[in-house]
Amino acid sequence: MNLMPYFRTILLYILAGLAEIGGGWLIWQWLREGKNIWWGIAGGIIIVFYGIIPTLQEESAFGRVYAAYGGIFIILSLLWGHFVDGWQPDKFDVLGAVIALVGVVVIVWGRRWGI
Repeated sequence: MNLMPYFRTILLYILAGLAEIGGGWLIWQWLREGKNIWWGIAGGIIIVFYGIIPTLQEESAFGRVYAAYGGIFIILSLLWGHFVDGWQPDKFDVLGAVIALVGVVVIVWGRRWGI
């Protein structure tokens, strides 16, 4: 079994998530935390990359790519909050992330695996 397409898909979702969350966080820092405008500009540039990265997925259906990405976004947002902002997710956050991850697997690979 060739695992490279799976790793590529996962990597692209993670890169897109980091670009969206990182860019959004920089803009948040500018507007909500009083950082200078360069934080916002950098965030905007990074968010442009977020718009580009999902187009590199092999799946051709926009809605399917972004629906699956939504689950990855949930997980990465919780991880970002924990590791970057020092926030502690509770058991409901973790449960929601697990449910979202199951949804991602079904959306992305369900047809391929026949589930």
